[in-house]
Amino acid sequence: MLIHLQDVCPPEQVQQLRALIGQGEFVDGGATAGRVARAVKSNEQLETGARVDTVRNEVRKALMAHAGFVSFARPKTLSRILVSRYRAGMAYGPHIDDALMGGRRADLSFTLFLSDPGSYDGGELVMDGPEGEIGIKLAAGDAVVYATSAIHQVAPVTQGERMAVVGWVRSLVRRADQREILFDLDQVSTRLFERDGKTRELDLVLKTKANLLRQWAED
Repeated sequence: MLIHLQDVCPPEQVQQLRALIGQGEFVDGGATAGRVARAVKSNEQLETGARVDTVRNEVRKALMAHAGFVSFARPKTLSRILVSRYRAGMAYGPHIDDALMGGRRADLSFTLFLSDPGSYDGGELVMDGPEGEIGIKLAAGDAVVYATSAIHQVAPVTQGERMAVVGWVRSLVRRADQREILFDLDQVSTRLFERDGKTRELDLVLKTKANLLRQWAED
């Protein structure tokens, strides 16, 4: 299961992040890939320093303030966060993200798009699933969150430049099926409240969600 999060960063914040990133230096992205993934990875990453730290902090705050992200991911920690750049001819072939990032379990991965989709050709995030491959290319400021265990790739950029922030999440709830149940209960409770206000039925849904979270959360 994956989710498309709209407006994680508003346009003015996207512009600020782009400006900040544009002042930085980029290095070979292969340095942060494992031995196998390095063979198919061709991109650049913003060099460590004050600029990338600021970007990380801004993105972390934006995600944690987004109700859809919190409901879907149940984040405990956000571990490694990278700023990636793909120029014409660059791509990242099929790979699986590491199970551990910075010594922490990685349950979910995210990609926050910073480039306008019309400014570059190619560069789709391609997810490999039971129904085949799905290409994802979102508006600047939107993000997609998906299972870290999924095989995925970034299609070759043929023109322009693709800028994005990628990172990994350790969830309070380890199992994807349990996170999905909690996410569904959030959707139901929100709709019930919008339709009927505070009711006995809403209380029972919220009670069920809270009890399940107590059983499943690893705090």
